[in-house]
Amino acid sequence: MEYGLIGEKLGHSYSKEIHESLADYTYEIHPVSKEDFNDFMSKHEFKSINVTIPYKKDVIPYLDELDENAKAIGAVNTIVNKNGKLYGHNTDFSGFMYMLKKHNIKIEGKKCVVLGDGGASKAVVAVLKKMGAKEVIIVDIIKTDSAITYDECFAKHTDAEFIANTSPVGMFPKCDASPVDLTKFPKCEAVADVIYNPLETKLVAQAKELGMTGVNGLEMLVAQALYAVEFFLEKKLDEAEIDKVYKKIYTDKLAEQEK
Repeated sequence: MEYGLIGEKLGHSYSKEIHESLADYTYEIHPVSKEDFNDFMSKHEFKSINVTIPYKKDVIPYLDELDENAKAIGAVNTIVNKNGKLYGHNTDFSGFMYMLKKHNIKIEGKKCVVLGDGGASKAVVAVLKKMGAKEVIIVDIIKTDSAITYDECFAKHTDAEFIANTSPVGMFPKCDASPVDLTKFPKCEAVADVIYNPLETKLVAQAKELGMTGVNGLEMLVAQALYAVEFFLEKKLDEAEIDKVYKKIYTDKLAEQEK
C-alpha cells in the first residue's frame, strides 16, 4: 500500500473518494485488526497513511517525530514515511477549525461541552482552547482524570453554549441514537458533530429543529483530508477545493441514501 487509511472498522469511510478527488493517487481503505496492528506498524510498508478509530494514540510509539499539533493533542491521524522514518501529524485540528470558521461558530468566551474522550476529542478540545473558549468540559461514559460522566454533565453543565460530539453515538449503522437530548441545554447556540455518516445525525437534526446551528462532520473530514494530502505530497493545495469536494461527496451520498 502506498497511500490509504487504517483503522479497525472502515466500512463507513468516504476517505477513498475524497482523497482521489483531491490528488492523483490510489487511496486504499485498509482495516487493521488489533492483533495485526503491531506487525503493520513495525513493517511500515507504506508512503503515507491516515489513521482513525481506535489507533490515533496507539500509533505514537512507532513514530520517529511528531509535529507541534500532534504533540499538543496527543493523537495522530496522518503519518508520512520519509526514507524509513515515520512523521506524525494531526490534521483533525485544522479540519475542525475550518468547519467552525466556515459556519461562523464563535467560541471565544463560551462554555463548551465535548462528548467523547478519544483521539478526535483531543483535537477538538485543542481547537476550542485555541479559539478562546471560557471553559471546556469533556464528557464520557466512564469518569476519568480528563472526563466527567454524562450524569454529572446533566447535573452541572446544562448551561453550555456549544456542544461537540466526538463519540461514535449516532454513527452508521446506529443512526437512530443520539448522545444527548439538546432540550436539556437551553443556552446552547451551536452543535458540531464529527460524525459524517449519516450525512445528518440525529443530534444535528435536533439542533436545527431547536434553532441552533448544527453541523455534521463531512466538511471537517474533507478539510482534514486536504491538509493530509499537503503532508503526503509536500505541496500546498487551494482551500477552495474543500468546498468543491464536500459538495460533490454530499450530493453523491445523498443520492445513494435516497435510492
